[in-house]
Amino acid sequence: MSLIPKKGTVYVVDDDEAVRDSLQWLLEGKDYRVRCFDSAESFPARYDPREVACLIVDIRMGGMTGLELQDRLVERKSPLPVVFITGHGDVPMAVNTMKKGAMDFIQKPFKEDELVSLVERMLERAKDTFAEFQSAASRDALLSKLTSREAQVLERIVAGRLNKQIADDLGISIKTVEAHRANIMEKLNANTVADLLKIALGQQPPKT
Repeated sequence: MSLIPKKGTVYVVDDDEAVRDSLQWLLEGKDYRVRCFDSAESFPARYDPREVACLIVDIRMGGMTGLELQDRLVERKSPLPVVFITGHGDVPMAVNTMKKGAMDFIQKPFKEDELVSLVERMLERAKDTFAEFQSAASRDALLSKLTSREAQVLERIVAGRLNKQIADDLGISIKTVEAHRANIMEKLNANTVADLLKIALGQQPPKT
């Protein structure tokens, strides 16, 4: 078994076994990890959003189409870069997929070097988008620790309100505001108010 790390994961969703085999052979030969699916229905439950990956999907398939799979991923706010395999008559449809965020489309029969170049670009984008996705997930996990009252206090801290003003807003004592602030700082792993603002505003949270 090779100890060289793979370049990334490429998901292939196509109901044509010959296409799946061809793509797997080509991409594994370029040291990509390839996972194939014979239907769009089988993909969402087995896709791991925690790994840097991209998706190559046929635009027309029996059952759920590639277009419907893209819609489902968009609903999930998935950061997965998508490229469609299309037949000649599907080009207008493929253009529409790009308006929904697809990165590109390739026509059958596709050229190997163009496909490999496209996969490289997709995985480069994936590294960036997945970093942002993980950062947002970390932020959401931190903010979910707050009680509803602490969330109200944090909202006012972000708005630049002073402790006395927050106390007046919420009808609580300044000491209670101070206690909430201390709890918020601890739960969000924030050492300074600047750290707190970065987390609340969706910037990179501080490392613990």
